[in-house]
Amino acid sequence: MRLLISGGGTGGHIYPALALIEALKQKDPTAEVLYVGTKRGLESKIVPDAGIPFKTVEIQGFKRSLSLENFKTIYLFLKSVRDAKKIIKDFKPDVVVGTGGYVCGSVVYAAAKSKIPTMIHEQNSVSGVTNKFLSHYVDKIGICFPDVKKDFPAEKVVFTGNPRAQQVAGIQADNSLLQYGLKPTLPTLLIFGGSRGAEKINQTTLEAVPLFNDRPYQVLFVTGRAHYDKLIKQENAQNLPANVVIQPYIANMPQILPEVAAIVGRAGATSLAEITALGIPSILIPSPYVTNDHQTKNALSLVDSKAAELLPEAQLTSDQLYQRADKLMSDQQYRLQMAENAKKAGVPDAADQLLAVLEQISK
Repeated sequence: MRLLISGGGTGGHIYPALALIEALKQKDPTAEVLYVGTKRGLESKIVPDAGIPFKTVEIQGFKRSLSLENFKTIYLFLKSVRDAKKIIKDFKPDVVVGTGGYVCGSVVYAAAKSKIPTMIHEQNSVSGVTNKFLSHYVDKIGICFPDVKKDFPAEKVVFTGNPRAQQVAGIQADNSLLQYGLKPTLPTLLIFGGSRGAEKINQTTLEAVPLFNDRPYQVLFVTGRAHYDKLIKQENAQNLPANVVIQPYIANMPQILPEVAAIVGRAGATSLAEITALGIPSILIPSPYVTNDHQTKNALSLVDSKAAELLPEAQLTSDQLYQRADKLMSDQQYRLQMAENAKKAGVPDAADQLLAVLEQISK
């Protein structure tokens, strides 16, 4: 198979694409892959670092208010479609996949207009603007949350799950927590506000740190690099209980997840794919700063099936954080039931399901 894939801007669009590529290469080592992104997006570093051939087009998103910049956006979109058609003509893909972000708008549109089989993948419970636009032109639409089906033409929708789930589903515990000074014999609570950290979660957790002293579990608190230096100077960080460890960043976060008993964190699509693939209980604090509040809707899909708890950021205090986390960590039966429900919500073969659809439409 010759696969051209496009997605960018955030890790939530890029990592599912990389997981799909990995699954394809495992299944067919002779498969050819080309990734199309932008020079400014995260993909411009992440994709080449993964050893995947990478080309770029120039594009930007529409401003939500009236702006002269939107004329430039239209111009760049039309130019990027022409550029994408040249890339497609040179690469000759069997199928083209978009995983979200402005860049895949022009790439997938160009492919559809060139009569190449196309598919988009929507990771969230609320459709992004680009995927809504592309849904009128593509052959198939992969989704991860049943609620988003209503945003698309029903006959094109296939529930595939997030390929990232398959990437982490097979990870085995290897005592990775030892390198952070944690004990493999104690249950571990991971508190984590996303790869860049979250200021409100960080500050609230730091205020709650003394409350975790002498509890029969340990806490790994990951701040994000941007916040670490400021936090670590504060009094509570200088006087940590023996069972609390603060880290700025964990390079290979999925590797430690099999050793984690529960998570407090955001409700991004990639995070939820990982924790459901492994069946990890969680207290979800959706980011209030994302489009259409989609993280709350993501979280509710798990809360409704008793696979997670919801703690809105507006209600987040150090007492609430501690009480909810301590209840979860202290009640093993409750935790095991939530873990079982989380695993039922997971799609551990999501990449294979997505590949099956691609093979079907590219014949």
